[in-house]
This record gives sequence, C-alpha cells and structure tokens, in this order.
Amino acid sequence: MGRTSAHGRRNGVRRARIAAELTQAELATSVGVTRQTVAAVEAGDYAPSVYLALAIARRLGSTVEDLFAAVPTPETNPTADPVATPKEASAATKGR
Repeated sequence: MGRTSAHGRRNGVRRARIAAELTQAELATSVGVTRQTVAAVEAGDYAPSVYLALAIARRLGSTVEDLFAAVPTPETNPTADPVATPKEASAATKGR
C-alpha cells in the first residue's frame, strides 16, 4: 500500500499523489500546509489531523480510509493475512 516509517504508520499518500501527477509542493499548497508537512505525512512521521487527512483525500480523489488504512489487508499489504468478515469467520468455524 504505502510506506512504513520507523514509527510504523502506513499510508498511501505518496502513491496517490504521484498517480494524481502532483508534486509535494502542489499538494501542500492545495490543502494549506507546507511541503515539509506533506513529506512528513508521506513518510509516516506525522499523523495528520482529521481535517488535513480529509483535505488530502479529497484533493487526491480518494478517501481517508484508502489513504490511511489502519488494518493491513491483502489489497493494501500483499503479505498480510486476509481479514475475514464476521459472517466469513462464523462460516469458517462452524464445522469445528
């Protein structure tokens, strides 16, 4: 999905920004922060406020959930175990 910093925060901001063909400076200007703030968010060194996360997601045509997923899934982290829904988990344990 994205990068993991020494702090362990994963996000897909850099990937989405590049896909949107924006520089860090352009994204920063459009959401009202500095380029350094965008760089820190991308690196996982800064957890943005809800308001900033929403602004970034909107500007990148994404959602906060897609950019800042808290739980790794196979879609966001190919090495993660799949996350089962409660219905799937119940069905998987019925015959035990």
